[in-house]
Amino acid sequence: MSVGVIGAGIVGLSTALALRERGAEVALYERGVPGNGQSGGESRIFRHAHDDRRLVAFARDARGMWREWEQFFGEELLARDGVVSLGTAAERRLAVLEEDGGVRARPLDPAELSDWLPLLAPPDAPAVIDEDGGVIRARAAVEALVRAVEDSIVYDEVLTVRENGAGAIEVRAGGSVVAHDRVVLCAGRGTVALARGAGLPLPVRQAAHVRLTYRVRGEPPARLACLLDGRGAYGDPLPGNDAYAVGVGETPVHDDGSLVRPAELATMAAGTNAYVEEALPGLDPDPIDIRHCWVTEVPWSPDGFAVWEVGNLLAVAGNNLFKHAPALGRALALAALGEPLSPTLRPEAKLGAAR
Repeated sequence: MSVGVIGAGIVGLSTALALRERGAEVALYERGVPGNGQSGGESRIFRHAHDDRRLVAFARDARGMWREWEQFFGEELLARDGVVSLGTAAERRLAVLEEDGGVRARPLDPAELSDWLPLLAPPDAPAVIDEDGGVIRARAAVEALVRAVEDSIVYDEVLTVRENGAGAIEVRAGGSVVAHDRVVLCAGRGTVALARGAGLPLPVRQAAHVRLTYRVRGEPPARLACLLDGRGAYGDPLPGNDAYAVGVGETPVHDDGSLVRPAELATMAAGTNAYVEEALPGLDPDPIDIRHCWVTEVPWSPDGFAVWEVGNLLAVAGNNLFKHAPALGRALALAALGEPLSPTLRPEAKLGAAR
Protein backbone atom coordinates (compact mmCIF):
# COMPACT_ATOMS: atom_id res chain seq x y z
CA MET A 1 0.00 0.00 0.00
CA SER A 2 1.21 3.49 -0.87
CA VAL A 3 0.68 6.14 1.82
CA GLY A 4 1.51 9.83 1.54
CA VAL A 5 2.22 11.69 4.77
CA ILE A 6 2.16 15.47 4.51
CA GLY A 7 4.40 17.23 7.02
CA ALA A 8 7.63 15.98 8.64
CA GLY A 9 7.05 17.39 12.10
CA ILE A 10 6.98 15.05 15.08
CA VAL A 11 3.54 13.59 14.18
CA GLY A 12 4.39 13.06 10.52
CA LEU A 13 7.74 11.49 11.37
CA SER A 14 6.18 9.13 13.93
CA THR A 15 3.42 8.20 11.47
CA ALA A 16 5.96 7.46 8.74
CA LEU A 17 7.99 5.28 11.12
CA ALA A 18 4.91 3.31 12.19
CA LEU A 19 3.89 2.82 8.55
CA ARG A 20 7.33 1.61 7.52
CA GLU A 21 7.41 -0.83 10.43
CA ARG A 22 4.21 -2.33 9.00
CA GLY A 23 5.57 -2.68 5.48
CA ALA A 24 3.85 0.26 3.80
CA GLU A 25 5.37 2.26 0.97
CA VAL A 26 5.70 5.78 2.41
CA ALA A 27 6.31 9.21 0.91
CA LEU A 28 6.81 11.83 3.63
CA TYR A 29 6.43 15.31 2.11
CA GLU A 30 8.23 18.24 3.74
CA ARG A 31 8.77 21.69 2.25
CA GLY A 32 11.48 22.79 4.71
CA VAL A 33 13.66 21.35 7.44
CA PRO A 34 12.00 18.35 9.15
CA GLY A 35 10.82 19.21 12.65
CA ASN A 36 11.49 22.92 12.23
CA GLY A 37 7.89 24.18 12.23
CA GLN A 38 5.57 23.67 15.19
CA SER A 39 7.85 20.84 16.34
CA GLY A 40 10.91 23.12 16.47
CA GLY A 41 13.09 23.81 19.47
CA GLU A 42 15.10 21.87 22.03
CA SER A 43 12.40 20.73 24.42
CA ARG A 44 8.74 20.01 25.13
CA ILE A 45 6.86 19.17 28.31
CA PHE A 46 5.50 15.67 28.75
CA ARG A 47 2.62 15.74 31.22
CA HIS A 48 -0.31 13.53 32.13
CA ALA A 49 -2.41 16.27 33.77
CA HIS A 50 -5.52 16.95 31.69
CA ASP A 51 -9.20 17.62 32.29
CA ASP A 52 -10.23 14.53 30.29
CA ARG A 53 -9.38 11.09 31.66
CA ARG A 54 -9.29 9.71 28.11
CA LEU A 55 -6.43 12.09 27.34
CA VAL A 56 -4.62 10.99 30.49
CA ALA A 57 -4.85 7.40 29.26
CA PHE A 58 -3.61 8.42 25.81
CA ALA A 59 -0.65 10.20 27.41
CA ARG A 60 0.17 7.06 29.43
CA ASP A 61 0.20 5.02 26.23
CA ALA A 62 2.45 7.60 24.60
CA ARG A 63 4.82 7.54 27.58
CA GLY A 64 5.25 3.80 27.16
CA MET A 65 6.08 4.29 23.50
CA TRP A 66 8.60 7.05 24.31
CA ARG A 67 10.37 4.46 26.46
CA GLU A 68 10.27 1.99 23.55
CA TRP A 69 11.77 4.64 21.28
CA GLU A 70 14.55 5.22 23.80
CA GLN A 71 15.42 1.53 23.61
CA PHE A 72 15.20 1.52 19.81
CA PHE A 73 17.26 4.68 19.25
CA GLY A 74 19.64 4.13 22.17
CA GLU A 75 19.34 7.58 23.77
CA GLU A 76 17.30 9.46 26.35
CA LEU A 77 14.28 11.17 24.79
CA LEU A 78 12.05 11.72 27.84
CA ALA A 79 13.72 12.80 31.08
CA ARG A 80 12.32 11.53 34.37
CA ASP A 81 12.49 14.77 36.38
CA GLY A 82 8.77 15.43 36.79
CA VAL A 83 6.34 18.27 36.10
CA VAL A 84 5.30 20.78 38.78
CA SER A 85 1.84 22.32 38.33
CA LEU A 86 0.60 25.37 40.29
CA GLY A 87 -2.89 26.70 40.97
CA THR A 88 -6.47 25.52 41.22
CA ALA A 89 -6.33 23.81 37.81
CA ALA A 90 -3.51 21.63 39.18
CA GLU A 91 -5.72 20.47 42.04
CA ARG A 92 -8.61 19.78 39.68
CA ARG A 93 -6.44 17.77 37.33
CA LEU A 94 -4.89 15.87 40.23
CA ALA A 95 -8.35 14.50 40.97
CA VAL A 96 -8.54 13.24 37.35
CA LEU A 97 -5.12 11.61 37.68
CA GLU A 98 -6.12 9.95 40.94
CA GLU A 99 -9.26 8.63 39.27
CA ASP A 100 -7.16 7.23 36.43
CA GLY A 101 -4.78 5.55 38.86
CA GLY A 102 -1.95 5.01 36.40
CA VAL A 103 0.17 8.07 37.14
CA ARG A 104 2.26 8.95 40.21
CA ALA A 105 0.99 12.41 41.13
CA ARG A 106 0.48 14.09 44.51
CA PRO A 107 0.42 17.47 46.29
CA LEU A 108 3.74 19.07 47.22
CA ASP A 109 4.65 20.93 50.38
CA PRO A 110 7.01 23.95 50.09
CA ALA A 111 10.14 22.00 51.06
CA GLU A 112 9.52 19.29 48.47
CA LEU A 113 8.66 21.89 45.85
CA SER A 114 12.11 23.44 46.26
CA ASP A 115 13.70 20.02 45.76
CA TRP A 116 11.87 19.47 42.48
CA LEU A 117 12.14 23.02 41.13
CA PRO A 118 14.82 25.07 42.94
CA LEU A 119 14.52 27.93 40.40
CA LEU A 120 11.04 28.84 41.61
CA ALA A 121 10.09 31.56 44.10
CA PRO A 122 7.74 30.24 46.83
CA PRO A 123 4.32 30.41 45.16
CA ASP A 124 1.09 31.58 46.71
CA ALA A 125 -0.77 28.64 45.15
CA PRO A 126 -1.17 24.88 45.64
CA ALA A 127 1.49 22.73 43.96
CA VAL A 128 1.23 19.24 42.44
CA ILE A 129 3.98 16.97 41.14
CA ASP A 130 3.52 14.59 38.19
CA GLU A 131 6.45 12.28 38.94
CA ASP A 132 6.02 10.32 35.71
CA GLY A 133 6.20 13.47 33.57
CA GLY A 134 9.28 15.35 32.45
CA VAL A 135 10.93 17.10 29.55
CA ILE A 136 11.05 15.67 26.05
CA ARG A 137 14.37 16.12 24.25
CA ALA A 138 12.57 17.45 21.22
CA ARG A 139 15.52 18.05 18.92
CA ALA A 140 17.05 14.66 19.72
CA ALA A 141 13.71 12.94 19.04
CA VAL A 142 13.26 14.66 15.68
CA GLU A 143 16.82 13.90 14.61
CA ALA A 144 16.47 10.23 15.57
CA LEU A 145 13.21 9.88 13.64
CA VAL A 146 14.63 11.64 10.58
CA ARG A 147 17.53 9.18 10.51
CA ALA A 148 15.06 6.29 10.69
CA VAL A 149 12.83 7.44 7.80
CA GLU A 150 15.15 9.68 5.78
CA ASP A 151 14.88 7.74 2.53
CA SER A 152 11.08 8.26 2.61
CA ILE A 153 11.27 12.07 2.78
CA VAL A 154 10.27 14.04 -0.32
CA TYR A 155 11.63 17.57 0.02
CA ASP A 156 8.95 19.54 -1.78
CA GLU A 157 5.97 21.77 -1.04
CA VAL A 158 2.52 20.22 -1.38
CA LEU A 159 0.01 22.50 -3.11
CA THR A 160 -3.11 20.31 -3.19
CA VAL A 161 -4.43 17.05 -1.83
CA ARG A 162 -7.63 15.68 -3.38
CA GLU A 163 -9.44 12.55 -4.51
CA ASN A 164 -8.61 11.74 -8.13
CA GLY A 165 -11.92 10.05 -9.00
CA ALA A 166 -10.33 6.60 -9.14
CA GLY A 167 -10.30 5.84 -5.41
CA ALA A 168 -6.84 7.28 -4.77
CA ILE A 169 -5.61 10.57 -3.29
CA GLU A 170 -3.65 12.81 -5.61
CA VAL A 171 -0.83 14.85 -4.08
CA ARG A 172 0.41 17.73 -6.23
CA ALA A 173 3.75 19.08 -5.04
CA GLY A 174 6.12 21.59 -6.59
CA GLY A 175 7.77 19.02 -8.83
CA SER A 176 5.51 15.98 -8.86
CA VAL A 177 1.99 14.57 -9.10
CA VAL A 178 1.58 11.30 -7.20
CA ALA A 179 -1.48 9.16 -6.48
CA HIS A 180 -1.46 7.39 -3.11
CA ASP A 181 -3.86 4.78 -1.75
CA ARG A 182 -4.18 6.80 1.47
CA VAL A 183 -2.92 10.19 2.64
CA VAL A 184 -2.33 11.41 6.19
CA LEU A 185 -2.38 15.18 6.53
CA CYS A 186 -0.39 16.41 9.56
CA ALA A 187 1.21 19.63 8.35
CA GLY A 188 0.71 21.77 11.44
CA ARG A 189 -0.83 25.12 10.62
CA GLY A 190 -0.63 24.16 6.92
CA THR A 191 -3.16 21.39 7.52
CA VAL A 192 -6.09 23.82 7.50
CA ALA A 193 -5.46 25.13 3.97
CA LEU A 194 -4.70 21.72 2.45
CA ALA A 195 -7.75 20.14 4.10
CA ARG A 196 -9.99 22.96 2.87
CA GLY A 197 -8.71 22.35 -0.67
CA ALA A 198 -9.78 18.72 -0.27
CA GLY A 199 -13.29 19.80 0.76
CA LEU A 200 -12.68 19.33 4.47
CA PRO A 201 -13.05 22.55 6.51
CA LEU A 202 -11.44 22.21 9.94
CA PRO A 203 -12.58 24.26 12.98
CA VAL A 204 -9.07 25.26 13.99
CA ARG A 205 -8.08 28.50 15.73
CA GLN A 206 -4.56 29.76 15.10
CA ALA A 207 -2.32 31.95 17.22
CA ALA A 208 1.34 32.86 17.65
CA HIS A 209 3.51 32.43 20.73
CA VAL A 210 6.98 33.37 22.02
CA ARG A 211 9.26 31.04 23.97
CA LEU A 212 12.44 32.45 25.53
CA THR A 213 15.42 30.58 27.01
CA TYR A 214 17.33 31.74 30.10
CA ARG A 215 20.54 30.67 31.81
CA VAL A 216 20.28 28.93 35.19
CA ARG A 217 22.14 30.87 37.89
CA GLY A 218 25.01 28.98 39.50
CA GLU A 219 25.61 25.26 39.26
CA PRO A 220 22.96 23.40 37.23
CA PRO A 221 20.82 21.25 39.55
CA ALA A 222 20.93 17.49 39.09
CA ARG A 223 17.12 17.38 38.94
CA LEU A 224 15.01 20.09 37.33
CA ALA A 225 11.28 19.62 36.83
CA CYS A 226 9.13 21.29 34.20
CA LEU A 227 6.69 24.00 35.30
CA LEU A 228 3.02 24.58 34.53
CA ASP A 229 1.83 27.77 36.23
CA GLY A 230 -1.93 28.31 36.38
CA ARG A 231 -1.31 31.98 35.56
CA GLY A 232 -0.63 30.93 31.96
CA ALA A 233 3.12 30.31 31.99
CA TYR A 234 5.20 27.18 31.46
CA GLY A 235 8.88 26.27 31.61
CA ASP A 236 11.12 23.31 30.85
CA PRO A 237 14.85 22.55 31.16
CA LEU A 238 17.26 22.13 28.26
CA PRO A 239 19.81 19.28 28.15
CA GLY A 240 22.34 19.67 30.96
CA ASN A 241 19.87 21.68 33.11
CA ASP A 242 21.95 24.85 32.60
CA ALA A 243 19.15 26.64 30.71
CA TYR A 244 15.39 26.83 31.00
CA ALA A 245 12.80 27.70 28.33
CA VAL A 246 9.78 29.79 29.40
CA GLY A 247 6.62 30.82 27.58
CA VAL A 248 3.77 33.16 28.57
CA GLY A 249 0.68 33.96 26.49
CA GLU A 250 -0.17 34.05 22.79
CA THR A 251 -1.56 36.46 20.19
CA PRO A 252 -4.36 35.82 17.65
CA VAL A 253 -3.99 35.30 13.90
CA HIS A 254 -6.23 36.32 10.98
CA ASP A 255 -7.72 33.67 8.69
CA ASP A 256 -5.03 34.48 6.11
CA GLY A 257 -2.30 33.62 8.64
CA SER A 258 -1.18 37.16 9.45
CA LEU A 259 -1.02 38.37 13.02
CA VAL A 260 -3.87 40.56 14.23
CA ARG A 261 -1.47 42.63 16.34
CA PRO A 262 2.13 41.94 15.25
CA ALA A 263 3.62 44.17 17.98
CA GLU A 264 2.27 41.76 20.61
CA LEU A 265 5.17 39.36 19.97
CA ALA A 266 7.54 41.94 21.44
CA THR A 267 5.05 42.66 24.24
CA MET A 268 4.85 38.95 25.11
CA ALA A 269 8.65 38.69 25.18
CA ALA A 270 8.80 41.61 27.63
CA GLY A 271 6.04 40.01 29.71
CA THR A 272 7.97 36.73 29.80
CA ASN A 273 11.06 38.55 31.08
CA ALA A 274 8.96 40.17 33.80
CA TYR A 275 7.47 36.80 34.79
CA VAL A 276 10.94 35.26 35.05
CA GLU A 277 12.17 38.08 37.30
CA GLU A 278 9.17 37.62 39.60
CA ALA A 279 8.57 33.86 39.62
CA LEU A 280 11.88 32.24 38.65
CA PRO A 281 14.71 34.01 40.52
CA GLY A 282 16.95 31.02 39.85
CA LEU A 283 17.23 32.21 36.23
CA ASP A 284 19.22 35.09 34.80
CA PRO A 285 16.41 37.31 33.43
CA ASP A 286 18.28 38.21 30.22
CA PRO A 287 17.21 35.67 27.57
CA ILE A 288 19.83 33.84 25.53
CA ASP A 289 17.55 32.41 22.85
CA ILE A 290 14.11 32.97 21.33
CA ARG A 291 11.65 30.72 19.52
CA HIS A 292 8.50 32.00 17.80
CA CYS A 293 5.83 29.32 17.56
CA TRP A 294 2.45 28.76 15.90
CA VAL A 295 -0.44 27.46 17.96
CA THR A 296 -3.36 25.49 16.46
CA GLU A 297 -6.34 24.71 18.70
CA VAL A 298 -9.64 22.90 18.28
CA PRO A 299 -12.73 24.66 19.72
CA TRP A 300 -13.45 22.38 22.67
CA SER A 301 -10.10 22.47 24.49
CA PRO A 302 -6.60 24.01 24.29
CA ASP A 303 -5.32 20.47 24.96
CA GLY A 304 -7.69 18.72 22.56
CA PHE A 305 -7.10 17.20 19.15
CA ALA A 306 -8.95 15.07 16.63
CA VAL A 307 -8.58 13.10 13.41
CA TRP A 308 -10.97 13.82 10.56
CA GLU A 309 -11.49 11.04 8.02
CA VAL A 310 -12.99 11.59 4.55
CA GLY A 311 -12.66 8.74 2.08
CA ASN A 312 -8.98 7.84 1.92
CA LEU A 313 -7.82 11.08 3.53
CA LEU A 314 -6.99 11.49 7.23
CA ALA A 315 -6.30 14.91 8.75
CA VAL A 316 -5.13 15.55 12.31
CA ALA A 317 -5.25 18.91 14.11
CA GLY A 318 -4.95 20.19 17.65
CA ASN A 319 -2.53 21.57 20.21
CA ASN A 320 0.27 20.17 22.40
CA LEU A 321 0.68 17.12 20.16
CA PHE A 322 4.41 16.54 20.68
CA LYS A 323 4.01 14.46 23.84
CA HIS A 324 1.33 12.27 22.21
CA ALA A 325 3.25 11.76 18.95
CA PRO A 326 4.32 8.10 19.35
CA ALA A 327 0.78 6.91 20.14
CA LEU A 328 -0.85 9.29 17.68
CA GLY A 329 1.49 8.29 14.87
CA ARG A 330 0.74 4.63 15.49
CA ALA A 331 -3.03 5.30 15.46
CA LEU A 332 -2.77 7.27 12.22
CA ALA A 333 -0.67 4.57 10.59
CA LEU A 334 -3.12 1.82 11.53
CA ALA A 335 -6.06 3.87 10.23
CA ALA A 336 -4.20 4.57 6.98
CA LEU A 337 -3.66 0.82 6.56
CA GLY A 338 -7.38 0.11 6.88
CA GLU A 339 -8.03 -0.47 10.57
CA PRO A 340 -10.99 1.43 12.05
CA LEU A 341 -10.04 4.77 13.56
CA SER A 342 -10.57 4.82 17.33
CA PRO A 343 -13.87 6.56 18.18
CA THR A 344 -11.99 8.54 20.83
CA LEU A 345 -9.93 10.26 18.12
CA ARG A 346 -12.90 11.32 16.01
CA PRO A 347 -13.92 15.00 16.30
CA GLU A 348 -17.35 14.19 17.75
CA ALA A 349 -15.61 12.62 20.77
CA LYS A 350 -14.10 16.03 21.69
CA LEU A 351 -10.99 14.48 23.19
CA GLY A 352 -9.49 16.78 25.78
CA ALA A 353 -12.71 18.51 26.84
CA ALA A 354 -13.52 18.63 30.54
CA ARG A 355 -15.88 15.79 31.43
